[in-house]
Amino acid sequence: MNQQAASSAESPWSVSLLNSKVKGWIQRLGHVWVEGELAQMSTKPSWKLSYLTLRDVEKETSVQLTVPTQMVLGHEPPLSTGDRVVCYARPAFYEGRGSFSLWVTEIRHVGIGELLARVAQLRESLQREGLFAPERKQVLPFLPNRIGLITGRGSAAERDVLAVSKDRWPEVDYRVINTAVQGSRAVPEIIDALQVLDADESVDVIIIARGGGSVEDLLPFSEEALQRAVAAAHTPVVSAIGHEPDTPILDNVADLRAATPTDAAKRVVPDVVAERELLSEATTRLAQALRGWVARQEEALQALRSRPALADPYLPITQRSEQISQARDRIRRTIEHGLARAETQTASLRAQVAALGPAATLARGYAVVQALPRDGSDPEVITSIAQAGPATNMRIRVADGSIAAVSMQTFAKD
Repeated sequence: MNQQAASSAESPWSVSLLNSKVKGWIQRLGHVWVEGELAQMSTKPSWKLSYLTLRDVEKETSVQLTVPTQMVLGHEPPLSTGDRVVCYARPAFYEGRGSFSLWVTEIRHVGIGELLARVAQLRESLQREGLFAPERKQVLPFLPNRIGLITGRGSAAERDVLAVSKDRWPEVDYRVINTAVQGSRAVPEIIDALQVLDADESVDVIIIARGGGSVEDLLPFSEEALQRAVAAAHTPVVSAIGHEPDTPILDNVADLRAATPTDAAKRVVPDVVAERELLSEATTRLAQALRGWVARQEEALQALRSRPALADPYLPITQRSEQISQARDRIRRTIEHGLARAETQTASLRAQVAALGPAATLARGYAVVQALPRDGSDPEVITSIAQAGPATNMRIRVADGSIAAVSMQTFAKD
């Protein structure tokens, strides 16, 4: 069988050939620089080679390191689990076991100054991106139904948050997820816990808490992957990393920064005693305001009731009725007085007319002489002798009747 030909079901490769080819491919990669955190160290002075595990600081990914024991034991400063290191190594594949590792020829500790410089650079980049902008931060609920807490198992931060919260509001409900809060496992575990709590609709706010630590211990809270996860969360996130004076980037990205886990509990959970005092004070003010309003309304009603129109609703009608009666009496008296005066004037005029009329004159002995025309026209009162020539028919009216006469002769006035 030609072992260099392409493999197939009919002509498969042997395991040794496969491992040989894999080794060849891997060796072509050459030397690389790799950064991570030392997670495990297996070494003994009697061993020629030591075996270390280098873990990614942001993901659950690791690689095996094969290091000369003399390098491990003689390294200054000494290597220990949790150290942040950068290794110069060549990828290697051991054919006999089919295992992969990095053959390390140099190990360097990553200096704290370099790490802080990277943090500062990342902080500036995220700020330009807008992850620190106040307008993107969410407002915490006044009284959350349930609080998510991400912290170390059995840590002082967990005890402080729960104890202070219970003192402030005994009915507060927590969902606690314990994770690593330092080391290479911290970032992936915190991100997983954050995503679980963010997906829980009953959780109204999430607290990420740790009780302080060294600069190296706090580095996971400045990793970019964690900042992206917090910025993408729909639930408000509170950063409660007890530390001074260094500030991890999580403080800038979170919706609220608390100085300590205890401060986070005070910022998230309202004080039931203080709230009850506020309610009592508000109740007292409301009661006083209500009593004052009722008193003012009673005074206003009393003032209305004291008005004549409300004290005796019929009084205006009675007054108007009396006014109408008085006016009617005045009108009646005025009319009667006018009628009496008119009657008096009429009688006086009647007497004058009677005194001046012909009947009164006739009654005093006078007579009215009228000429009776022969053509039958209306009689004419004779006021001149010229109207009564000889043989003029006349009618003489006296008080009790008339006399027919004929003129015989007229005489002129002397």
